[in-house]
Order: sequence, then structure tokens, then C-alpha cells
Amino acid sequence: MAVVGFGRASQSIVRYLHESGIRVLVSDIRNYSELSPKEQELLDKCAAEFEGGGHSTGFLSRADIVVASPGVDHRHSVLEKVRQSGATVLGELALAADKFTAPVIGVTGTNGKTTVTELIGSMFRAAGKKVFVGGNIGTPLGDLLISDEKFEAIVLELSSFQLELCGDFVPEVGILLNITPDHLDRHKTLQQYAAAKMRLFQGGSARTFSVINGEDLQCRRFSETMKGIEWSRFGHDERFAATIRSTRVELQGATFELAGSKLANLSGLLNSGAALLGTSRFGLDPEILQRVLLEFEPGEHRLQRVAQYNGVTYVNDSKATNTGAVINALQELCSGAGKIVLIAGGRNKGDDFRLLRDSVAGHVKRLILIGEASGPLGEALGDLVETDYPATLEEAVQRASAASEPGDTVLFSPACASFDMFNDYQQRGTCFIEAVHQLQKRKPAEMD
Repeated sequence: MAVVGFGRASQSIVRYLHESGIRVLVSDIRNYSELSPKEQELLDKCAAEFEGGGHSTGFLSRADIVVASPGVDHRHSVLEKVRQSGATVLGELALAADKFTAPVIGVTGTNGKTTVTELIGSMFRAAGKKVFVGGNIGTPLGDLLISDEKFEAIVLELSSFQLELCGDFVPEVGILLNITPDHLDRHKTLQQYAAAKMRLFQGGSARTFSVINGEDLQCRRFSETMKGIEWSRFGHDERFAATIRSTRVELQGATFELAGSKLANLSGLLNSGAALLGTSRFGLDPEILQRVLLEFEPGEHRLQRVAQYNGVTYVNDSKATNTGAVINALQELCSGAGKIVLIAGGRNKGDDFRLLRDSVAGHVKRLILIGEASGPLGEALGDLVETDYPATLEEAVQRASAASEPGDTVLFSPACASFDMFNDYQQRGTCFIEAVHQLQKRKPAEMD
């Protein structure tokens, strides 16, 4: 069996295949010398034959089954030739489809899926259940396949890349949070991107309890193309299975109050509705669920309040890698009297930055653009507000500080991937946080 791509998810699959007694071929775009010592050690431990510097048909055609990493486009020319030679190309979900020993809850969507996945995991843990939480976040799927632990539930965050090659994978519960343009550099069109997301529900209502955002335009549009599915919806409509009213979520005769919690905002309420609906078939105690909602702390780099300096609030939203996430961030932060100084930019994923025009025109007083996408972002938005083009994120924070007044918010919400300047969104967010704290050292002032 061959594995294409040797990132974190694929490394876990290689370990699983080796422990299953399967001889493994590994192909990666990096040369062996570019791998970390831990990666080299894994290859040696698993006696995996390695091809570096790119993928070749000759190497991969030696395998009957080829497992493609989520980061490798399944339309890659070499994979197409491997298929023509008779090999089967599949993804990690297809490999695992018949190996789950507990009910699976699959969570997908353009934005919010990490929060909902973690929230559902917290609900099961608080109820005393043994739960696996992973997939596209945290622990990779291969680690679950290796584990001897007896889980009572499995919660997976699933990306469009994972779902493209999901094979016969069908979860007991599928949750679709929203659909906005993302990863169009790979999917090419919104239709193809949405089609990948909708594969979560390929088993139909007879096999999957299908949860969907009832008020998301694209969710409604693409769900209508799937026949024979009974959708359980969440949103503000009183006809939905989970209804949002003010700071409450109501479903199945129970009311969950979020006032005073970190989830008492538009996206938090929608995410809570999705999580409550997704766990509704597992008999969890409503009092426990209420406590989890009130105590839940969203992860770092998601509308994370870093500091207040000279009356200006600094917010780290590094995980906002598409326009939909930035629009949501601006909507969440625009209630005050102050204006927003927006820092954005990075590597373009094929998004249409003009989708930001209304939000930027309504809420942003200054636009500060960095990275490879600074030019396209400036072309799309630069006529709306004064725009700066600093060379680094550190310089961007300094310029944002200089352009801000008491009551304003400096929002770092990139609308882009991080890979032009950083290893990932976590490193990028950490750099922003450090740059904000450096402001305190430049001038004496209090941060709270």
C-alpha cells in the first residue's frame, strides 16, 4: 500500500498500516534530507520505502491501494495515471470507514467546525463518556485506528479535502455549519467545494441524522439538491429543531441560556445550536449540557481578545482563513461606537475578496494588508478606505496602533492561508500576539 504526502495525518496512517502488518511505500514532495528527525525515524521504524522530491507513477504503481493525504489534490496527474493502471486511490476516511467501533459524529462547514467539534467533545466528557475528538484537528484519524481504547463516541472535524475521497464513510450524525467560498484554488468552483461537503450525508436519512444550518443561504441551496433527506435545522426560525431566541437555544422542550458565556454571540449561538442538536440522540443530561455551554472556552486564534492598550482592543482571529470568517468577525465586533482597523493578508486560496466590500465599507476605518495576497486584497478593497502595505506582521501591528483611537479595535483577521509567511495559523496568531505585547514595551501604558 502507498501513502502520498507525509504530513501529520499521513504519518499517523503510515503507523497504522505498519502495525497492521502492511508494507508501506511513502511518496512526498520533500526530499529525505528535508524531513525532520522524527519523520525520518518513523520511516525507518516502519521500514517504509520512501520516494522524495515529488510523486512518480512508477513508484506508486507498485501498490494496489494508494492513500492520498488530504493535502494532495486527488486530481493530481500522477494519481490519475495510477488509477488508469488499476490501483485504487482513496483517502483516510475511506480507509477507516468500516473500522469505527462507536457512533461517529462528523462536523463540517467553512467556519466554526473546530469550535463545534470541541464543544461536542466537551459535552460527552462532562457526561462521563469516553470520546475521541480529532480528524482535521488535534489527533489524526490514524491514531484512532491504532488505539486500543473503547470509545463511546467519535467526533471528527472533517474538511472538504478529507470528504472528497471519503469512499463509503457514513457517520451516525452529520453536521453542516455553513458554506462560503473557500479553497477555490483547489476546488475551482463553489459547486465543487459544496459537493465535497455534502458527501457527509451520502448515506441518507436512514443512516445519518442530518443537521444543517437552516438560515445559511448556500446550505439551503445545496441541501435542496439532495433528495430523500430529512434535515434537522438550527437557526432563528421557530420552526427549526433547535431555535435561537436572544441569548438562548431551545430544543426538545429544553432551554439553554448562554448569557454571560463566551458563546453569547451570533456565531456562538449558532455553533451551540448545532452542537446541541448533534448530541440530542445520545441522552446527555440537559443540566450538564447547560454547564458546558456556560464554561466553554473557544480555542486560541478565534476572535481571541489579546489586550487593551491605550483604549484600543486587539483581537487575534488568525484562524479566519476565508472571507466568510472575516465577515463574521466584523459583524461580531461592530456593535461598539469605535471603528475597526483590519489587518489582513497571506496566501490567496482563490477567494473573491470583493465579498468583503460591504463589511469593510461599513465597519473598517483603516485597512492594513500583508503577504502575497496584499495586492489582490488592495485591488478589491483599497478604494473603500485608506490602505497600508507593510512588509511584516510586526510592522502591520505598529501601523494599526498608530491609526487607532480609544474605543477602536485592531482586528487581525487574514482571509487567507498562512503559508506564505508562517508554518500555520497558530504560528501566525502567536506572532500577532507577540507584536501586540511589544507595543507595551515601546511606550509606557497599561494593558488589561
